[in-house]
Amino acid sequence: MIRNILFDMGNVLIYFDRNLFMDRLGVAPEDKKLLMREVFLSLEWVRMDRGSMVEADAVASCCARLPERLHDTAEKLIAMWDRPILPIHGMFDLIEELKAKGYGIYLLSNASLRQHEYWPRIEASQFFDGTLISADEGVVKPQPEIYRLILERFDLKAEECFFIDDVPANIEGAFYCGIPGAVFHNDVALLRRQLREAGVDVAEK
Repeated sequence: MIRNILFDMGNVLIYFDRNLFMDRLGVAPEDKKLLMREVFLSLEWVRMDRGSMVEADAVASCCARLPERLHDTAEKLIAMWDRPILPIHGMFDLIEELKAKGYGIYLLSNASLRQHEYWPRIEASQFFDGTLISADEGVVKPQPEIYRLILERFDLKAEECFFIDDVPANIEGAFYCGIPGAVFHNDVALLRRQLREAGVDVAEK
């Protein structure tokens, strides 16, 4: 029986749209590919998620590969992408319903140390019983250690959990550790059906 629902954060609770973040800053089309490669798809971004690099050092490292005219933009993409935060439509209602029905609600996210600053600004955060962030632990999804760690940290049983993530490899990692789950495709109605198929008591909408 499923008793606990584990959620990823980016593109599950909130939108993480790199092109949107660049559009907010008025990035010219010819600069988008460069910033995508040297900021969002960089080693520095992965290191921030693992907690082996802080934002200030990541900014300096990324800027060393960028023309000076893009330094301020790169810093804002790293330090201010979350302003404003855009929630995934329908997810708040789903989590509120699950919480009201007695399910444990937990966050399992690859995110930098700065996640603790913006997490309270995510409206659905009020329903969560616990969070586990990769940067705090020095391990990232889909490494099996991070799934085992959240089970141990909150005294959860793998077979009683259901994990929701937008990255298939992260769901496969959960399956490897005995945790069922579903890949989220920005379709809350579909997710509700998948939860019901897993035995979770949630309404169809």
